This record gives sequence, structure tokens and C-alpha cells, in this order.
Amino acid sequence: MPETSRRGLLFGTAAVSAGAFLTACTSNEPKEKAAAQSNQPAADDKPGKPVTIGFAGPQADHGWLNAINVQAKARAEKYSEVTLEITEGSNDTAAQIGQVKTLINKKVDVLVVLPADGKALTQVGLEAMKAGIPVVNLDRIFASPQAYRCWVGGDNYGMGLNAGHYIGEQLKDKANAKVVELAGIDNLELTKQRSQGFADALKNYSNIKLVARQAADFTVESGQAKMAQLLQAQKQFDALWNHDDDQGVGALRAIQQAGRDEFLMVGGAGAKSAMDAIEADNSVLKATVLYPPTMAASAIDLARALGQSKGIAGLSEMEIPTSLTLYSAVVTKENIDQYLPTGFS
Repeated sequence: MPETSRRGLLFGTAAVSAGAFLTACTSNEPKEKAAAQSNQPAADDKPGKPVTIGFAGPQADHGWLNAINVQAKARAEKYSEVTLEITEGSNDTAAQIGQVKTLINKKVDVLVVLPADGKALTQVGLEAMKAGIPVVNLDRIFASPQAYRCWVGGDNYGMGLNAGHYIGEQLKDKANAKVVELAGIDNLELTKQRSQGFADALKNYSNIKLVARQAADFTVESGQAKMAQLLQAQKQFDALWNHDDDQGVGALRAIQQAGRDEFLMVGGAGAKSAMDAIEADNSVLKATVLYPPTMAASAIDLARALGQSKGIAGLSEMEIPTSLTLYSAVVTKENIDQYLPTGFS
């Protein structure tokens, strides 16, 4: 980093080294500048300066959220010089704000925060940054970019887009194909983004029509109830996109109880239960679109690099990026071996 102080880490500008001029004594060719080189050290697996990372996330009441905690802890344990101060997860905004304030008062070196509500926790993010503690904002984004040094998270729009393109390619030769959607919680921005990406992808396939949509709430019970309603209302369709693999467990129960198998199903997030079903290939579930909880491990890597004033290996810049959006890969029977180890319970 250009300055060693925390304030320099957060607000300093990158220094650019001057290029050297290379000339040949007898040449009449125009002088050329050598490329500017960065001497900034990049983070690697070798132990470095001790770093204390504070981690605050919501309550792990969902498979994906539990996987976030598992990924963060496992990655921190990989580094002998990293101490992880992890709070007890809470979905209560006031409680999580208090937990982050406690970490600020402990003067941790870096904070990683997955807010229960990004807008509501923006102020405490700003407080940490003003105190000279860089914040890695995980997934649910704060309302102001001044509240974090780096954001890392999933691509909800891309998740819907990739699900739509996968279904589109499977049905592109079928006339008057019908598709239904089992969404997540409708008042969440992430659900709106996933649905928009799905709709935009389907616009590329003139033979496909979205005929029905129901919103569940990311639970097994809601998935089963809402899927039963879809099945009752739609006597025949060709594909289903389900936004979330946890609620997909319930959706599959409803499908099996109804004895329906005329369509293909695509899930979302990358739960192990979904991957096991894809591998077994004995149900309508043929694919799932990842929303990788490994982002928590990446957040720990970024926090460590910030705490040690290092850049990222493989990038020329002296600073870590301000944002990192993860790709939502489509997992099918053809590539299941590659992604199965990342499935979460």
C-alpha cells in the first residue's frame, strides 16, 4: 500500500513508478518507454504480519448462511498469523450494529461484515472506516461506498441470466415452450435482480413463455407449499427455475407427491442436496446455478491483504480492487465432479 498508516490504506492514492528510457547509441529509432513496474508485494500463503480480522454476519438460519460462516472460519485457520474475532450471528439489525461497534472498540485490524440489512448497517460501516479500520463488505451492499474499502459478493442478475440461458438452450427447439418460476422473497432486491436476469435471458428465445411465477421465502416449507400451487394451476409446462436450493427441497417433495416429471428443473445457490440429486439424475432437477458461499473465504483473503498492506497476486495494481463480483456457474451432470466439493449443507 502507498502508506503504512491505516488512513493511508483507506484513502491514499497509488504511487506510480517512473518508466526508464531505453535507447541505443547508434539507433535513429524513436525512444521507447519501458512499462511502469509495480514493486508492491502481493499476498500469498506465506505467513506475514499478524492480522486480527473481525467478522460479523447474520444468524445462520439457512444453509447458505451457515456455509458463509464455515468458509470464513476455515480460511482464517489456513493462515497462522490471522486471528478471527467472530460475532454471534444475528438477524436483529440493532444487535448486529452493536456487535460491529464492539469489534471497532476492540481495534481489530480489518472488518468483514455481511449485514442483515445493508442500508441499516451503512452508518456503522462509515464509523469503522473513519476509525481507520478498513471494511470488507460481504454480499449485501452498504448504501454508501464510503462505508467499505472493498465489496465482494454474488451476481444475482447473472444468476437469473445464466438460469434463463440454460433453460433456453434446452428448450430452443420446442415450439410454444412454457416455463414457470419459483422465486424467493419478493421484497428483497436480490429476488428482483434474479427475476429480471431470468426474464431478460428468456427474451432471446421467442418460442419460450413464462406462464407462472410464485414467490416463496427460502424455506423448505414455503417451497413445498408454493410449488404445490404452481403444479395445481399449471397442468403442463416444460421447465422450472427455483431461486434457492433450500426451498427447492420442498419443491421437489411437492413435485414427487404430484407425480409430475414432464419438465426439467434448475435450482439456485449450490446446496449439496441439489448437487447430489443432479449427480444421481433420478429426478426433474438437472442443474443448479451457483451463488458461491466461498465468497466468505475470499473476503478473509482480501481482509488479510488489507491488514498486511499487500496487493493481490495476479493483478498489477498495488491496491486490492474496490469490488469483486463472483460468477454464477451452471452446475450440471457434465461438470458436477468439479463443483461437488463446494456444495453446502
